[in-house]
Amino acid sequence: MLKSTFSKLDLLKSRAIKRMPRKKWEKKEVPPPRYKKMPLDQDWPNVWPVARTFHPASVPLPLHQGHVKGHKASPGKFANLELMKIPNFLHLTPPAIQRHCEALKKFCTPWPESLRTTEEIQESFPLEVLTTDYLHSSPSIRDFRSRIVTVRIKLSEFEFDEHAKDKFLRLVGSRYNIPTDYVTTVIDCCPLRKQNHDYGMYLLAALYHESKGIETWEIEKSEEDMEKYVWEGSSSQKTLSEILAQLVQTSNVTKSTYLQPLEGSIVTSENIAVVKPVQHYRNATTTLHNRGEDKEIVEDYGRAVRALFNLPSRS
Repeated sequence: MLKSTFSKLDLLKSRAIKRMPRKKWEKKEVPPPRYKKMPLDQDWPNVWPVARTFHPASVPLPLHQGHVKGHKASPGKFANLELMKIPNFLHLTPPAIQRHCEALKKFCTPWPESLRTTEEIQESFPLEVLTTDYLHSSPSIRDFRSRIVTVRIKLSEFEFDEHAKDKFLRLVGSRYNIPTDYVTTVIDCCPLRKQNHDYGMYLLAALYHESKGIETWEIEKSEEDMEKYVWEGSSSQKTLSEILAQLVQTSNVTKSTYLQPLEGSIVTSENIAVVKPVQHYRNATTTLHNRGEDKEIVEDYGRAVRALFNLPSRS
């Protein structure tokens, strides 16, 4: 028999260990911040073209933000969270705004030549709609107060008669400002601005048409039912017309020069309404009834009566 041979089993193989040379770490120089390389005449809108978080190396300004106890100086711009968490307007510098305006010019039309003054603008656009946008540091860009819409318009723009004007003022109540003649309505009942705007337009239209309408019971109202004294159609107007008609037919016309144009004609409420003493008496009587008696009002009423009947002035 042949003697078999077996290869030697080497459990621990001897390997030549090759040691790699240690890597030599070279200390690199840290380049200076970017703002130190910026020229003074650089194009800033190209450096900061859009809204972004504050970066201290890109802003060549010695900014400080924050508060330190002990009356110390505020922290600088590097590693300053106060500067990073607030919105900035570095992208809205005057040169950037000017470029935006130049780019938007092609989409705009020239301002009308006939709207140069505030009076001309109010005449062409009598209705004013005021809204407010809020900008603040918050996780949400929405503000619940921005839904509020204010609608303003002058009462004279409606061209109401006396009945419609009185009814309109009673409906709006304290929303009418007498010195400025503006009716101001604030709408905030809806959750969205557009909803409040639409509701404001509907409310203004409803007030207008309700004021112009005349109910059946309003036609049946007598002088005693009026909420305030009205000269037109009153008993005072009728009585004055009868007295002046008698004066025109007598020789007293020569004493009252304002009655001479009425001589030979029929005296009516319409043709005496343009006479100045009659207008003075009408205004004085209306004020006396609606505002009550005081020294100034009573004296004005007395002057109106003396001028109306050509009586001597009170000494």
